[in-house]
Amino acid sequence: MEITKFHEILDFAVEREKEAVQFYAELRKSSNFESHKAMLQEFEDMEKGHILILEKMRHSRASINTERVVRNLKISEYIVPEDNIVPNSYPNILIIAMKREEKSHILYLDLSKRFADQDKELSNLFATLAAEEATHKHKFEKLYESDVLRDN
Repeated sequence: MEITKFHEILDFAVEREKEAVQFYAELRKSSNFESHKAMLQEFEDMEKGHILILEKMRHSRASINTERVVRNLKISEYIVPEDNIVPNSYPNILIIAMKREEKSHILYLDLSKRFADQDKELSNLFATLAAEEATHKHKFEKLYESDVLRDN
């Protein structure tokens, strides 16, 4: 792959991760509970870690391990967010986060498939990022399952 195109793709991915960092930072600021703030800080930090992975790939094109499989509870696939969702309630924070991680997972998975025949290294990078997003989604789904669904 042409180096310019490679950097454009990484720039796109870094921007997506920066948006995710900002998303979790804003949710954290609007939260009323310290436990929610701590959880959101953890996810903000994970997204910052994705930026580091991408920058490492930019400078070294190092191989990335994509062997991880993440179980999909499919909770986010069956939840329809309300039109006027209040973002600072705990169930809504989880719903918003699950949906965001789900979309990011799909995006990176599609990019991985797109480059599978052209650039195995880049395909592996996107597969790794897709797995990371699936891991985040899974964590939010587990929290939703244990903290919200158990009461219903």
